[in-house]
Amino acid sequence: MLDLKFVRENIELVRQAVDNRQDTAPLDEILELDLARRQKVLELESLRHTRKEASRERKAEAITGGRGLRANIRALEEEVRSLDKQLEELLLQVPNIPHPSVPVGKDERDNLIIRSWGELPSFDFQLAPHWKLGESLGIIDFERGVKLSGTRFYVLNGLGARLQRALISFMIDLHTSEHGYNEVYPPFMVKRECMVGSGNLPKFADNLYHDEEDDLWFVPTAEVPITNLHRDEIIPPGILPLYYVAYTACFRREKMSAGKDSRGIKRGHQFDKVELYKLTEPLASDQDLEKLVNDAEQVCQKLGLPYRVLQLCTADLGFASTKSYDIEMWAPGCGEWLEVSSCSNCGDFQARRANIRYRPSPDAKPQFVHTLNGSGLALPRVLIAIMENYQQADGSILIPEVLQPYVGQKVIK
Repeated sequence: MLDLKFVRENIELVRQAVDNRQDTAPLDEILELDLARRQKVLELESLRHTRKEASRERKAEAITGGRGLRANIRALEEEVRSLDKQLEELLLQVPNIPHPSVPVGKDERDNLIIRSWGELPSFDFQLAPHWKLGESLGIIDFERGVKLSGTRFYVLNGLGARLQRALISFMIDLHTSEHGYNEVYPPFMVKRECMVGSGNLPKFADNLYHDEEDDLWFVPTAEVPITNLHRDEIIPPGILPLYYVAYTACFRREKMSAGKDSRGIKRGHQFDKVELYKLTEPLASDQDLEKLVNDAEQVCQKLGLPYRVLQLCTADLGFASTKSYDIEMWAPGCGEWLEVSSCSNCGDFQARRANIRYRPSPDAKPQFVHTLNGSGLALPRVLIAIMENYQQADGSILIPEVLQPYVGQKVIK
């Protein structure tokens, strides 16, 4: 969430930022309510001053008038509280300000390719997409997935399920043993305030799964519970940075992608993901974003899968992000680049919403932390890339060497 004073004093900058994102925000309404609130606060302060002066006189008429003052003060206090609530609800709809280094663009076509790794493989046989490979090898069952839960669901069988589990274990082991992350296993359902703190509510309510009876929300990513691990806390000096890694299933309605990628397992309402998350001091967050991207890239490299890194333009940034990079793996059977990670610096945007602060030193005033997140990596697209890049002429799939100890086999056939 943006600071109200910042919005008031930098309104044209905020307007331009929203326009550059190809987004909308109730900025005029915020300014009107802010002005009304400040006027009410002035009235309130004047009445409190009058009551204070009257109490000094201690006369009968002053006491009688004081009762009326108290009633007026209570009424104004309630008006100010109401305006505060309305302002907060409106500010929650305003996206983050893009970092100055983010290129201005109108859509994903304006994203910049920063670097690439690995050679695109060549094959001397007819390639198959992952959905054909999965069915022929008996490791993906689309029909039973639909029978169980409907469209955009599937079942992984045998070595398909084991390969998925191997990928999760390998990625968590890599990030904890080599990259310095602390593993957590959070709940897959969270309270409403957790969704607000991470930036998913109120803007993306239509794309989230919700249990109305208990007002619990299924997580769209582990970013949500990890953001809220330190909600309403002041982190002591010397603790930052904090690095977390977590596996969760993720749940999304995929309403925004209706009609797209209907074949295969590229888009589903439920998928697995290993999430990387950082809480840092403000001056360190830009550098930590670059480290975060590198940590995610190392997964791709150890799997031997060609990939590229894109810097997202203003129009393609996530709502809470100030700067983001996407990592895309090459899927030769589909003939396309698949996003397997999006790494973002959110600045103090989420920290303001979740009230996460730290003390730079024992006597220092608390400041908001910066939060960063990224997939390290997201399945099932990594599974797709492995199946399609490691497919063989006989229809089998080689298992990447780094995963063989986890799977216990070298090939799926």
